[in-house]
Amino acid sequence: MSSRKGIIIAIDGPAGSGKSTTAKLLADKLDYIYIDTGAMYRTMTYFALQKNIQLEQSAELVRIVEGMDFQFIKNGEELLVNGENVSSAIRSPEVSKKVSDYSKIVEVRKLLVQKQREFGRNGMIVMEGRDITTTVFPDADLKIFLTAEIDVRAYRRMIELKEKGVEIEIDDVKLNLESRDRIDSSREASPLMITNDSIIIDTTRMSIDEQVNAIYDKAKSIIEKIEN
Repeated sequence: MSSRKGIIIAIDGPAGSGKSTTAKLLADKLDYIYIDTGAMYRTMTYFALQKNIQLEQSAELVRIVEGMDFQFIKNGEELLVNGENVSSAIRSPEVSKKVSDYSKIVEVRKLLVQKQREFGRNGMIVMEGRDITTTVFPDADLKIFLTAEIDVRAYRRMIELKEKGVEIEIDDVKLNLESRDRIDSSREASPLMITNDSIIIDTTRMSIDEQVNAIYDKAKSIIEKIEN
C-alpha cells in the first residue's frame, strides 16, 4: 500500500456509534475523502421501496444497483445518484426499517463492494460502514471499530433524525437499532464483526472531538512512517 498516495482508513461499527460524524471530521482534518457506505445501501433500499421491489426480486435489485452512479459531494455531506440528490430521502424511518433486510442480499452487496473499492483505489480515504474492515478493505492501513451503549446510540440517532425534521420516539429508535444490530451481525454475507487487527473505541463517554483526535493521532503516526 505504500505506493498509494496517502492511506486507507476503515471504520466499522453499529448504527449510532458515531461513525459518520467521526469519519467525516477525520477526513476534513486529514484532507482526505470521506465515503459513507451506509448511504449507498440506504439508496438501494430507497429506490427498491419507491419501485415496490420485494426482497425476493434480487435480479431486479441488481439491475437497479448496476445502473447507479454514486457521487459524494461536499465531502460526503450530500449524495447524488444519477444526478438526483437523495441525501434527505434515504434517512427516512421507512428506509431505516428496511435497509438491513435489503442489505443482506448477497448479489447486491457484491456490486456495492466493487463500487466502494473503486472510491478507495488511490488511497487518501476514510470509509465507514459495517464491513469495511472485513470485506471492502481487509488490508486497510488503519482499522477502527466504534461502539457505544445502546441507550446512548438511540439518543444520538433520535437527535440526528430530529435535526433533519423527523419526529420519532426514542423507544422506537432503540427498537430499530436493536433489530438492525441483530440482522447486521447474523447475516450470511459480510456480517458486522470485529477483526483481530481493529482498534476498538467505545464512544459512550467520549465527545466527538475526543473520538476524532484518538483516530487522527493513530492515522498521523502511520502516515509519517510511510512518508519516511
